[in-house]
Amino acid sequence: MSTEVPQAEDTAETDDVVRELGHDEFDPVGTASLIVVYFLILVLLWGFMYFIEFLGNGPTVIG
Repeated sequence: MSTEVPQAEDTAETDDVVRELGHDEFDPVGTASLIVVYFLILVLLWGFMYFIEFLGNGPTVIG
C-alpha cells in the first residue's frame, strides 16, 4: 500500500485548468437581449437629455 503525497508540480497543473463553456451553457439570445435592453436605455436617456439640455422645451422633470 503506497501513500504518495502529490508534489507541487502535480497540483500546479490542475490550478491552471480553465472551465470551458459547452454549447448548451452559452445563451446567445440572452446575451443579445441584455445588449439590446442596455442600448435602449442609453438611447432613451440620451433623448431625454437632448430635450432638456439643447431644446429647452419638451419632456421635463419639474414642470
